[in-house]
Amino acid sequence: MDISNRGVDNEAKLADRPYIRWDAEGVEKIPENEEEDIKAVADMINTIQKAQWNNHRHCYSGTHARTQGIIKGKLIVHDDLPRHLKQSMFDHGAEYPVVCRYSSEPGDPGLDDRIPQPRGFAMKVFNVEGDFLPGGVDIPTQDIEFNSTPALDLADAKTTREIIDLRINYGNNQPELYKRLEARPDTDLQKFRDTVRNSHLESTRQYSQTAYRFGDYVAKYCLVPNSSTQKKLYEETVKPDQHESDILSKWLQNFHRDHDAEYLLQFQLCENLEDQPVEYAGKVWDPEKYPWQTVATLVVPKQDSFDWEMKSFWEDQIRVDPWHGLKTLQPLGSPNRLRRVVYPASSALRRKMNARPEVNVKSLAEVP
Repeated sequence: MDISNRGVDNEAKLADRPYIRWDAEGVEKIPENEEEDIKAVADMINTIQKAQWNNHRHCYSGTHARTQGIIKGKLIVHDDLPRHLKQSMFDHGAEYPVVCRYSSEPGDPGLDDRIPQPRGFAMKVFNVEGDFLPGGVDIPTQDIEFNSTPALDLADAKTTREIIDLRINYGNNQPELYKRLEARPDTDLQKFRDTVRNSHLESTRQYSQTAYRFGDYVAKYCLVPNSSTQKKLYEETVKPDQHESDILSKWLQNFHRDHDAEYLLQFQLCENLEDQPVEYAGKVWDPEKYPWQTVATLVVPKQDSFDWEMKSFWEDQIRVDPWHGLKTLQPLGSPNRLRRVVYPASSALRRKMNARPEVNVKSLAEVP
C-alpha cells in the first residue's frame, strides 16, 4: 500500500496514529548469548570470504559480492511533508548528492544472473549534517542499504549463526541443505530466496528489511521504482534458456544509458511491537495495516551504470555501513547489532587480503 501524503484528511489521520517512540520500553530486547552468536557469525563470514579468495585470488564482501552497476544521482527531500514525517534529515526540504550500487546478495561474485536470488541496492548520501553515530563521526554520509525481499531470512543473530553454518556446510548440495531447512520452523522464510522474481534491477522494489530509528519514531524504509519505463520493464523476467549469465548487468546498463530513473523513498512507521517486531526481521510489517509513506525522491539522470574504475574502487575500498550515519537514523534490533560487528570485520579482511586501504569518501567528488 503506497501513500502519497496528499489531502488534508489523509494527512491528519496518518499524523495522529499511535506511532511508537524509538526509545520506548521494549523496542529493543537483547537476548542472552547474542554477543557470542555475533562473534561466531563474523568468523563465518570471514570463512566465506577466504573461500572466495581461494577461487578468485581476490577477496570480496561476505555478502552482496557481485556488482551489477553503480550510479550517481540526487535524493530530493520533499518540502511539504506532514509533521509526523519531518524527522531526522527529512525535517526540511533539501537535495543530497548520492552514489548507489546495485548488487546480487550472495557472497559469490561470479553468481549467474539467471539464478533467482535476492538483489541489493546501497546508497551513500553526501552533505548530511547533524549528530553522527560513533562509527561515523568523521564520515559525513548517511549510508542506506536495501534488499529485494521485504523479510530478512537472517532474522536475528541466533538465526544468522544457524543458517550461515548450514550454507557453509551444505551450500553446494541443495537437496541436503533443503533437508535441514525443512526441519526448521522457518523453512518457508529460508527457502523463499530461491524463488524470488528475477527481473530488471532498476524495476525491482527494495526494502530495508530491518528497523531503524526515524527521528522520534521507529520505522522500516523501502525504495519504489516510479518512472513509467521502470514499471513497464518489471513485466519482463529472466529466461534461463534465452538469456546470458550477465543479463541483469546488461539490462541495467541499457536502461540507464537511455533513460532517467526515479525512485520513491518511503517509510513505514511502527505502531505495534507484537505485530511489527524490531528484534526479529523475518516478519513483514503488513502494509495494509501500516502504510508506506513517501518522504523523498531519488532522481538518476542517464549515465553508464557499469564503469570499471568505479566498480573496482567500490568493491576494494568502499564500505557501506548503516552505522555510518545520523544518530536519529540509528539501526535497531538484533540483525543491525550484528552488522555493527560483522561489517567492519568483513571489511578489514578484505583490505588485508587485497592490500587496499579502506576509503571513507566524504563527497561525491571523491568517487571516480
